[in-house]
Amino acid sequence: QVQLVESGGGLVQAGGSLKLSCAASGRTFSSSAAAWFRQAPGKERGIVASITRSGAYTFYADSVKGRFTISRDNAKNTMYLHMNNLKPEDTAVYYCAARSDLRGSLDKWWSSGEYDYWGQGTQVTVSS
Repeated sequence: QVQLVESGGGLVQAGGSLKLSCAASGRTFSSSAAAWFRQAPGKERGIVASITRSGAYTFYADSVKGRFTISRDNAKNTMYLHMNNLKPEDTAVYYCAARSDLRGSLDKWWSSGEYDYWGQGTQVTVSS
């Protein structure tokens, strides 16, 4: 089992920046691919970014490319999402997710079904 706790959300003006953190505990987080998802009111949960176990490879939704950066520090069992140039459409609850290290290689990095553990979410609100 992996327990995930997000932090760093809040209210920011358009064009501003926020840094989200996801603290992991339990089974070896460093052996798990991980990702950030978000869900806006009335919309389905969708991928924001994904990162491989070592952090060597990252993947982004088109809507955040060039503005968001996903990273991880396995020594601290923590994953991050640096968000720059925020837009009102980025307003959502942001969730971190991790894949069980007992599963095979990550295939569909954008799919919520590829991840087994989820945090409770942190609200990000961007005002215009």
